[in-house]
Amino acid sequence: MRIARFTQGSDPRYALVEGEGEAAELVVISGDPIYMPVQPTGERVPLDDDGVRLLAPVIPRSKVVAVARNYVAHAHEMQAEVPDRPLLFFKPNTSVVGPDDPVVLPEWSDRVEHEGELAVVIGKVTKDVSPEAALAHVFGYTCANDVTARDVQRAESQWARAKGFDTSCPIGPWIVVDLDTEDLEVEIRVNGERRQHGSTSQMVFDIPYLVSYVSEAFTLLPGDVILTGTPAGVGPLVHRDIVEVEIENIGVLRNPVIRR
Repeated sequence: MRIARFTQGSDPRYALVEGEGEAAELVVISGDPIYMPVQPTGERVPLDDDGVRLLAPVIPRSKVVAVARNYVAHAHEMQAEVPDRPLLFFKPNTSVVGPDDPVVLPEWSDRVEHEGELAVVIGKVTKDVSPEAALAHVFGYTCANDVTARDVQRAESQWARAKGFDTSCPIGPWIVVDLDTEDLEVEIRVNGERRQHGSTSQMVFDIPYLVSYVSEAFTLLPGDVILTGTPAGVGPLVHRDIVEVEIENIGVLRNPVIRR
């Protein structure tokens, strides 16, 4: 099941996504599916309707927790050791944007890079959960791009500015629930050219372990997001690029890149 958040020029609404390609439709539902039971309203809207704009499928009310160096090849390309436990950092919810929203290159960075990855959306209050019970606390999964000001990351001991600036966390295009994430293909393209390619099976720490580990330190709230790390092949983004994150059985997150 795919759940989208969208607007037609008014307040955001939620819908189930049915069908593929030009036949895809938004089956509008009442309420917010992360926080309350929902019902179909009876309204159906073509996904490619001129007035439809997909939004970030969730705006975390609390936090985005990200995991660094969770793919061996990526750690090596960063000339860094593979951590023996998950290496965590935060991105503020103000960094989140949705499909087709621009990634705005900050004036204070000369080297901004893409890092496409699988994102986990939390569905329940989660604290000190075991790995065995962790997936019961997950609402679903989506695509994400941990956009990083690489020169700033290398120059500063804290990553807050390099990874937390406005528009540095595109997510979407929708949330997929009941998804087997053990071996999903992950591909990132810039202007149609493949830059990154890998599989979630290559993660150093799998999703149940990550949810458990994060919950030991931080209470996870419904709507919180965990970014699970990026495969090798990160590279620069420049003005007018189009960056796409595609994850098997989820879809494509597409964003233009601009410098104002």
